[in-house]
Amino acid sequence: MSTWILRRPVLPARTAWRHWRPPMSTEALLAWTTLFFVVACNGLFWREALAVHPGSVRFAVALLLLLAGVHGLLLGLLAWRWNARVVVSVLVPMALAAAHYMGRYHIYLDVDMLRNVLATDVKESGELLTASLLWPTALAIPALWLLWRVRLRAYRLPCALLRRAGFLLVALAAVAAGALLAPQDVSSLLRGHREVRYLATPANILVGLPRALQGDGPVRHEAKSPIGLDARAIPHAAGARPRLLVIVVGETVRAENWGLNGYARQTTPELQRIGVLNFPDVQSCGTATEISLPCMFSPWGRRGYDEARIRGHQSLLHVLEHAGVATLWRDNQSGCKGVCEGLETDRLDDATDPSLCAGGRCLDEILLDRLPERVRARRGDRVVVLHPLGNHGPSYFERYPPAFRRYTPTCESADLGGCSREQIVNSYDNAVLYADHVLARLVDTLDSMEDYDTAMIYLSDHGESLGEKGLYLHGMPRAIAPEQQTRVPMVMWFSAGFAADRKLDLACLRERAARPADHDKLFSTVLGLMQVRTALYDPAQDLSAGCVQDPQGLVAAPAPRQVAGPGPSH
Repeated sequence: MSTWILRRPVLPARTAWRHWRPPMSTEALLAWTTLFFVVACNGLFWREALAVHPGSVRFAVALLLLLAGVHGLLLGLLAWRWNARVVVSVLVPMALAAAHYMGRYHIYLDVDMLRNVLATDVKESGELLTASLLWPTALAIPALWLLWRVRLRAYRLPCALLRRAGFLLVALAAVAAGALLAPQDVSSLLRGHREVRYLATPANILVGLPRALQGDGPVRHEAKSPIGLDARAIPHAAGARPRLLVIVVGETVRAENWGLNGYARQTTPELQRIGVLNFPDVQSCGTATEISLPCMFSPWGRRGYDEARIRGHQSLLHVLEHAGVATLWRDNQSGCKGVCEGLETDRLDDATDPSLCAGGRCLDEILLDRLPERVRARRGDRVVVLHPLGNHGPSYFERYPPAFRRYTPTCESADLGGCSREQIVNSYDNAVLYADHVLARLVDTLDSMEDYDTAMIYLSDHGESLGEKGLYLHGMPRAIAPEQQTRVPMVMWFSAGFAADRKLDLACLRERAARPADHDKLFSTVLGLMQVRTALYDPAQDLSAGCVQDPQGLVAAPAPRQVAGPGPSH
């Protein structure tokens, strides 16, 4: 009798890989994923953390256990057999991309930075898609291919829960072992260099993203509570012209490269010629637009900073509207971050002027297009805010026309890692030169509007790092941010008619400009200049309060400072 033996058919070597489906438990997959994150996605974390205690093998092993344990715990709670492939498929490219940009620009991925990422528009994102992304892409593709080739084993529920409990206990033991292996070194890291936790990837994303999505922001929208409902404008004298105040929120210009502040290069020659009032020592509220804009237009600012309260309430522009002062927001950037919600706005970043717009971006002179006509469309006092693209990186070379390419060689790429620091600074300074030109053109425009008494306030929302200590761009946690990201330029200009009508002592204002100031001053200074009465006005925060020759014309604040509408106390 012959015996037949059933055997699995032998496949040709060239097709065998197509049928390769190795079995693996979900916990084993999470362990391998944790190892991948620790090794491939935390270069900046290792550099910064090991620099605290260089040469200590014990400290390095402790960090390895801590980093692996924390990610093991997070993955163990988040990813199960039914969703593990999807969760890991999302986290791997996200973590690799985050690690790439963090390492490239020395970025800390805290909650504020995550909120900035969520608020980034398509144009900003497009500038960051450079050839340097090929390396993280090359890592992601094989990792994801392996992920989807694995066949995850199924276990009965009691066994699955027992295995998961064991995995979480091992991860927790790794965290404990890491803390106990080098307790003093780990403690000094966590106490003296707390910002390092924002570099642990993707733990920084998993922990920070839920907080970034809370409250009013780029993803979730909540109605804003009203403030300043008591605001009233002091009537003009008979025959007086209406006032026009233009606020220019300069994007990403730092004080260090501002010619009027004594920079080695005269990057502000046109403003120098005009003779504006320059404030050389001004501190920003935040290090990114998403934080600074709502903060500087709020009555609380940095001195009473409460993010939920600021984002949950109306802004200075709404207070002006309550007082009967019409506002207008003109934008060539990524929006007003809620500051102008419900108010009149002009989005000019998609304009089609062939002389100013090319490649999907417009030069900032587009903000001046038909400005007088837009102002005159509504009668009475006006406050207009211009939000230029300014010096927003990394594509500094695209922020100015060829005529302003004065400092060379320049960095002609969004990938700053491929340029020398000299090239980056040259491109940045050329952009400052162009910002100076735009402001000078604005002053000329305002000076020619004889039917209005006109004034201008220019101040940057935050600064920028240009390679100092390996840092680039902006958005560092403010507590550890370098001066380059927090010290910003500010200037004021008043027409003769505006100064006379408000009885401003310009010599006094020039003397006041030499003293320190900050974003907190904008709210009350604007109310004071436009003579708006409200309990929100704080004369101590009004830069013009002590320089008005007729104190009776200054805004009074007889009632205690209060806010109309609900809101948490600080």
